Amino acid sequence: MDKIYIKNLEFIGNHGVFAEEKFLQQKFIISIEMETCTRKAGVNDDLNHSTHYGFVSDDVKKVFFSKSFDLIEALAEAIAKEILIKYSLIKNVTVKIKKPWAPIKKHFDYVAVEISRSRNISYLSIGTNIGDLKFNLDTAISHISNLENTQVIKVSNFLETEPFGDIIQDNFLNACLKIETLFTPEELLEKLLDIEIIMGRVREIKWGPRVIDIDILLFNNLIVEEENLAIPHPWMCERSFVLDPLNEIAPNVIHPLENKYISTLKRILDKSL
Repeated sequence: MDKIYIKNLEFIGNHGVFAEEKFLQQKFIISIEMETCTRKAGVNDDLNHSTHYGFVSDDVKKVFFSKSFDLIEALAEAIAKEILIKYSLIKNVTVKIKKPWAPIKKHFDYVAVEISRSRNISYLSIGTNIGDLKFNLDTAISHISNLENTQVIKVSNFLETEPFGDIIQDNFLNACLKIETLFTPEELLEKLLDIEIIMGRVREIKWGPRVIDIDILLFNNLIVEEENLAIPHPWMCERSFVLDPLNEIAPNVIHPLENKYISTLKRILDKSL
């Protein structure tokens, strides 16, 4: 990735936890590092293929003066979010905010917060076998597309499959989605669980009937191992109802643990069945 830098923008503002910080103005120094691709802009000498650092600077100023933030952490988050939402060519942004006049009764140069935020790509699996199956999938997709700072990029065809496991139940209708989001994996999981609850999901029997099931399959190339979240999804390589629709929209995506294309994993699973 190429980078565009804006170093040491200076503003005087009223950000801070203490009352005197809200009243007495302080200096804040803000630097921005944006990861993008400048190749097309450089070859064509055309700003339309790059990001105007002057406009970004204006937006940083707008966010800075939009309210009085208690924490520079919150100010940094607001700036990063504004840049990622407004400038589609920026894939990752790092925001560093220095506070040289912080209320510390010691000699120091400055205190600072630095955060990095990104435009994330995730692949989801959705399935249902209760009620109007097509309506359920369409409704789930609509809820996902309405999540804040989240966009559904691709949707596979809907695939009818036999149920997984030993429980006697109706066939499922399944699909996979590619989304772009500013959420972290943990934040995205929380939002998806909320959608399941809104749609009436009740967790009574493992692998049993469900009005909707939404799983995170992949998230960028991250490997996540937490108590309630594992990415890549632990069983995705063993399930045709996942790999078939996922291969339709992401055949050349690489599984970060298996180190194989999704299309390759599908061929391996097909041969084993």
